[in-house]
Amino acid sequence: MIKNPVQLRLEKLPQWKQRLFMVCLCERMYPNFVFYCHQQHHEDDAKNYKKILDLVWESLLVEDVKINFDLQLEKLELIIPTVTDDSPYMVYPAIDACHALGEVLHSYLSGEIAEHTAKVSSISATTVAEFEMTKTNVTLSEDEQQTLPSVIDEFDLQWEIFRLLREENNEMNELIKGLKDEIRAAGTSNIGVFLSYQGI
Repeated sequence: MIKNPVQLRLEKLPQWKQRLFMVCLCERMYPNFVFYCHQQHHEDDAKNYKKILDLVWESLLVEDVKINFDLQLEKLELIIPTVTDDSPYMVYPAIDACHALGEVLHSYLSGEIAEHTAKVSSISATTVAEFEMTKTNVTLSEDEQQTLPSVIDEFDLQWEIFRLLREENNEMNELIKGLKDEIRAAGTSNIGVFLSYQGI
């Protein structure tokens, strides 16, 4: 998977900021999963993904909140799509969205943060690269993938989130709520899938 140099910088942030970085990227990948679920008429799966995502946000916002992350991981595993011969392309970004959220949950269970943060960063960038390669029907090496304009844009956004986390001195909940609201208001995934949060 593609590696972003920001990953080395992220390791130096406090654990809660690394988790915040991960959940921000998962929130951006969520529309991809919703789009796939709509294609397959699996709306309940989309709702279940969002419930798990919301619990992760809650874990950051509410001190000492009790969440069974083992159970959430089990619930997530039940909704990970399976690729079949007639699967639409969006099954792949949907699977990536699930794997990214799984990394966040594993970070709570293992206590290891940096490794999971790096993986979520790579998963999001790889989703973008694979989407571009599919559109153009061209296979690129990892080095070539990193030069794609859309991947550079993804890296830039990850750096932007990192800089906010590094420089933010305001109250913790204010930062978390601000990022959550901003990403949800944009409603656009890492590959340009637009999602209205109305009714979801």
